[in-house]
Amino acid sequence: MRRKNPKSKINKINELLEIPVEITSQEPKITILGFKEVLIENYKAIIEYEEFFVKISTHIGVININGFNLKLKEMTDDDIMVLGKIDSIDMEELVDED
Repeated sequence: MRRKNPKSKINKINELLEIPVEITSQEPKITILGFKEVLIENYKAIIEYEEFFVKISTHIGVININGFNLKLKEMTDDDIMVLGKIDSIDMEELVDED
C-alpha cells in the first residue's frame, strides 16, 4: 500500500483555497518600495543593526541591507520594515551539511 505525502495534501489544499505560499511556508518575502523602504516578511531575527547596515536572519538564509540613515520600523513577530536610503540588498543562502 502506497502512503501519500502529507505535505502534498497540504499543498493541494492551499492551492485550492488560493492561499499565498509565503503564508504557509517559512520562505521570506521581500518587498522593496523605491530606494527608501524594504519590508521583509517571515524573518527570524535581527543579527546586526547599524545606521548603514542591517543583517536579518530568515529560515533559508541571511538578508543584508546596505544604505544610509537606516531605521527599523513596524516590527512584528513575522514582519520587519527597514527605512532609509537603500543602496543594496544581498542574500546569503543557508547551506545544508548532509
